[in-house]
Amino acid sequence: MFIGHFGAGLAAKKFAPRVSLGTLFLAAQFIDLLWPTLLLLGVERVRIAPGVTPGVPLVFEHYPVSHSLLAVALWGGLLGGIYFLGRREVRGALVIGLAVVSHWALDLVVHVPDLPLYPGGTRVGLGLWESLPATLVVELALFAAGAWLYVRATKPVDATGRWALIGLMVALVGIHLANVFGVPPPSVTAIAIVGQAQWLLVLWAYWIDRHRVMR
Repeated sequence: MFIGHFGAGLAAKKFAPRVSLGTLFLAAQFIDLLWPTLLLLGVERVRIAPGVTPGVPLVFEHYPVSHSLLAVALWGGLLGGIYFLGRREVRGALVIGLAVVSHWALDLVVHVPDLPLYPGGTRVGLGLWESLPATLVVELALFAAGAWLYVRATKPVDATGRWALIGLMVALVGIHLANVFGVPPPSVTAIAIVGQAQWLLVLWAYWIDRHRVMR
């Protein structure tokens, strides 16, 4: 899952109005922001296998640090704890922690059984990726719902707040469709390097949130 996680970040703004959208994107997408670095370091492994599922040509062989349920819960506690120490806001810290864990929950729906419950433990996954149409419907619906909640909860203070948000939405949909319908990546290194570009989406969200306020 890609765009659905950003939908979760957008939706979270309604429940944590004092937290920047950039921080919520960071939380909701955190384990996929961590994963490319772990690939580059050789800590985790993925294999390119075109056709293994209709929409995702990857076999996730080993990613217990970023994607096991136990690790994700610990990462959520860490990020929420850091936010609380810095801002002393319980609600925002809880939403951030839950946003991190939401990533695993949403991945559970789409992944084939490759998500470990704990490092070396049982692997689970409901396998929605086996159906490309179902995957597209679910992910785009999640994103649309999150975008709707964010727009309902905030309003632009200037043109940047309006058009930067529209630009982000278009970019996210474009990236998602390119991921689904594009050619398989040429190498694992390419996956890891391109994956680092997701940080630009986080920065984009921080920029947008400075130009929007809660309704």
